[in-house]
Order: sequence, then structure tokens, then C-alpha cells
Amino acid sequence: METANPDSLISHFFYNHFTSMGLPETSAMYLNMLLLLGIVLVLVYSTAVVARKIMLSVSQKFSDKTSTQFDDFLIQNKTFKHLAKIIPLIIVVQSLPVVFSDFPGWIKPLRTLTDMYTVVLAIAIVRALLRSLKDYLKTTELFKDKPVDSFLQVISIFLYFVGGLLIFSLLTGKEVWAFITAMGAASAILLLVFKDTILGFVASIQVSSNDMVRIGDWITMEKYGADGDVTEINLTTVKVQNWDKTITTIPTYYLISDSFKNWRGMQRTGGRRIKRSIHLKISSIKYLSQQDIERMSKIQLVTNYLEERRQQIDAYNLENEIDKSLLINGRNLTNAGVFRAYASAYIEQNQFVHKELTMMVRQLEPTTTGMPIELYVFANDVRWAYYEVIMADIFDHLLAAVKYFDLEVFEHPAADDMRHLSNALAGSRMPGYMPEPMQN
Repeated sequence: METANPDSLISHFFYNHFTSMGLPETSAMYLNMLLLLGIVLVLVYSTAVVARKIMLSVSQKFSDKTSTQFDDFLIQNKTFKHLAKIIPLIIVVQSLPVVFSDFPGWIKPLRTLTDMYTVVLAIAIVRALLRSLKDYLKTTELFKDKPVDSFLQVISIFLYFVGGLLIFSLLTGKEVWAFITAMGAASAILLLVFKDTILGFVASIQVSSNDMVRIGDWITMEKYGADGDVTEINLTTVKVQNWDKTITTIPTYYLISDSFKNWRGMQRTGGRRIKRSIHLKISSIKYLSQQDIERMSKIQLVTNYLEERRQQIDAYNLENEIDKSLLINGRNLTNAGVFRAYASAYIEQNQFVHKELTMMVRQLEPTTTGMPIELYVFANDVRWAYYEVIMADIFDHLLAAVKYFDLEVFEHPAADDMRHLSNALAGSRMPGYMPEPMQN
């Protein structure tokens, strides 16, 4: 079997030797094919190892010399490792006609397999580039809190879809457009199958464009038990790390269809709201006599307030000839009002209260649990642990200060109260019984 074609000489190199040795042509053809296949496999393996080492070595040296992190992410996501597979693939494609020259019926199926592998390799390279791009964007100020994962996942899905079409076209021998046309009839089924993906994609766009949630935001979504920091926003889910370190996964489109609370505004302003009440016992509220006013004037935070108010009230009562033999007549100071003034002065001079945000001490509607005196202020430290300490210190002080204004804090009867009352009622029926004083 003589030919002047160099490829033919290579493909029949062993065949010519085997036939000259007297082997049958069929056996010589198979042995020739197996030997050539073995040589190609060794060459492909050796080339793959050498190409990978050279590619990784060169890319690592290049990465060390550059200041950008993008090439580091390319190495981390094995982009160059996938690129190194292109050279062995070229060798395989070029060697098929040589190795299987005596078996032309095998070439087309094997070429189809290599084409399919080419599609898979191309998808792997593009996905490695996309992952590297995602990691790099997350390190930048502009994109570090944006849902980059969602958009890259959409590109990945589109990439898989195109790759699937190409592989299907290679297997069936039909044009890609013919398959797309046939898929038109099944579009309703596709919409049903990819419903969550489509909803998630639309939600991701709306979340990003309306700046509703960013990575790192503290959100609260009681319906799904979420209360913590957003750690990831992707195409279908939002991951929230709760304060107890558990992870809550919420479908992305629920951020649009349901209500949630984003605490970003609080963190941005640097003030965290304190909104808590002290319930005063209504029976302890009274008008202040002159003696009471003089005694409370020794409390430094209300000294000036009492002096100013007393002058205003005395001038009013004198002008209107008010009979002050009874305190109820005319204008008067009350211990509850003075306590409110004290609480206002206390939070105004407290170094842990945000002075640029609302500071208010107000009286709420009396209830069966007394009259609430509510503090509406903002701590100047938004960190949870520090916020709790600031709030506790403020109310520790105010609760201890209540008694200096002849006020009492409302409390429901405790077990000891009920026991003393029961003993008192039982003992009142016994001659000569004297009840024990109740202990505070």
C-alpha cells in the first residue's frame, strides 16, 4: 500500500512493516491502529502534563508581578488549567484521521465526541472566567454589596442552555434553529419548569435597581424567622446569617412579594432607637407642696427647672388671685412632671445618647398597668451588645431615681404580696393578732 501522502505514510507506517512480515492485512490494520492510538494517548497525556505545568507556572509568575487581584482569581478558579486542555484537544482532533485512516466509519462518531468535549471545555473556561469576575467584583467598593451572583447565574444558565443546544445538534445532526423552533411548542412547559428561576431573576433586578437589600445589610423577616446579616444574594435565594449563627434561606422573589425590615438606615445614621416606658403607679402621683419643691431642688438636674417653673406658676396664681389654701387650685407642679423633666435633662447630658436625633420623654395614655413615661431616644452606638448596655444603664438610673420624686413603679402583686395578704386576712379574725410588716 504505497502513497506519496505524508499522513498516509504515518498512518500506515506499522501496517507496512506488519504486512512485510507476512501478517494478514486485517490483523495488520488493527495492530497498526492500536499502536498509533497508544502513541497518540501517550503524546496527549505528556502534552497535557507539560502544558498544564507551563501554563500554571507562567500565570503564577505573571500574577506575582501584577497588583490587580483579577489574575489571582483566575488561578484560584482554575481558568489556566482549563486553557491548558486546549493543546491536547487539538492533538486529538488532528490525529483522528491518521489513527483511524483504515476505519473511516469510526472517524465521524469520534469527531462528534471531540466536538462535544470542545463545547464542554468552552463552557468550563467561560464559567471559570465568570467566577473570577464575580470574585473580583466583590472586592470592589462599587459591587461588593450588590447581588452579582444573580446576574452571573443567569449568564451561566444561558451558557448551559446554548451548550445543550449545540450538543443536541451534534448528536442528532440537526440545525440548532430547528431545535429552537420545535421548543416553541413546549415554551409553556419551560416556563413552568423555570418558574422559580425567572421569578428570582426578575426579583434580583428589582432588588438591585431599587437598592432594597445589599450584602451585609441587617434585615428582619419574621415570617421566615430571619433576623441577621445578608451574606449572599443569588438568583433563587437570599441567605441570612441570624444572630444565633443559624442560616435562613429566603426565596429572592419573596423580598418583593412580602414585607421585611432593613436596618441599613439605622446603621448609616449611627443611632439605634431606644423606645421603652417606665409605668408609674397612678396613686403615687401628687401635687408638690412648697416643702416638696425645696427638697427636690437639691436634685441638680432639675434645680433650674424648678426655679423657673415656680416663678411662672407663682406669678400666674398671684395675677389671677388663686386661693392656694388648697393645692388643687390654680397651677401646680406635680412629681410626675418633675420626674419627666429630670429624665429629659438626664438623657440630654448622657454621653451615650445621640444628640442629633430625636430626644423625647413623653407621657402615654394611662392603662391598667399605670401611667407610662416613655423614653424615645437613640443610642450613639448601633452595635447590639453596646446598645443593650447603654439602654440598661439609662433605665437602671431612672428606675432608681423614681423614689426621689415620691413616685412608685407599678408592679403586679407578687407571690409574697398575696401570701402576706392571705395571712393578714386570716389573722384579722383572731383576737390580739398583729400582722407582720411586709418586706420590700
